[in-house]
Amino acid sequence: MAHDHHHDTHGSVHQQGHGHGHGNGHGNGHTHDHADIDWAEMAPHLEAQAELYTPLYRQALTWLAREVTEPGLVVDVGSGPGVVSCLFADTFPGARVVAADGAGPLLERARARAERLGFGDRFGTLTGDLPGALAELDYPADLMWASQSLHHLPDQRAALAALGGHLAPGGTLAILEGGLPARFLPRDLGFGRPGLQARIRAVEEDAFAEMRADLPDSVAETEDWPAMLTAAGLKHTGTRSFLLDLPAPLSDAARDYVTTSLSRLRERIGERLDAGDRATLDRLLDPADEAGVHRRQDLFVLVAHTVYTAVRPV
Repeated sequence: MAHDHHHDTHGSVHQQGHGHGHGNGHGNGHTHDHADIDWAEMAPHLEAQAELYTPLYRQALTWLAREVTEPGLVVDVGSGPGVVSCLFADTFPGARVVAADGAGPLLERARARAERLGFGDRFGTLTGDLPGALAELDYPADLMWASQSLHHLPDQRAALAALGGHLAPGGTLAILEGGLPARFLPRDLGFGRPGLQARIRAVEEDAFAEMRADLPDSVAETEDWPAMLTAAGLKHTGTRSFLLDLPAPLSDAARDYVTTSLSRLRERIGERLDAGDRATLDRLLDPADEAGVHRRQDLFVLVAHTVYTAVRPV
């Protein structure tokens, strides 16, 4: 399964010395070296990105609301600036929502957003290394959400078991992992060699594999999420993918997202590209170039995210 490593909702998950961003953003510009990230600086990008992806998340939460009725406690694991956490508060008006993350500056924005939207009286935050920090929850969760954070942890199966251990009997764990990576560019840009984004994706897959291998105590795992959920002692109950389709011409917000994503990608893996593709990417990022992403009218955003659900046996 392809990895969409662009973290769209969250901030940082830290486990055994490894920190993660969401939101990810990942792929298309997200760095996997999180130790030096200035989360206060990253927060506006992560927030804007999650807001852009809100139609996709609303689809997913509508689906979850049919599976999970009237949860008392919803926990967003790796919540980042809280955009999705607040969507949960809106979707489940009777629930208390806890945004859990390793990055304090992102949780400050989450709290401010919840207050601004009128959810402050039933919205809490939990700061610390995940999943260990979940031990500080006052009581088990009826619904737990983890979006593109598990693949940053060295032992994904153990992490699933840890998350499941903080569910109430009959509670649901929903994880967003995999799907189809975001596409922005036509195959033929009118310059350079056609197929740039496909080649960028191949480089990102290699970088992702290296990131996984370099994690301390990394455990290799076949990415069969239903099987991993079952091995973690949970009962897999559903899998569904959700589409974000923003056709050309893009809004200013969507264009900013594409530009920022490609800029971050250039910083992260640009030197791994061949000289021709690097020159093409540099031209795309040149604000003065009529064929660059700041001006061209054929940019789009097309991405699919997959959500897996599992229940803790009663």
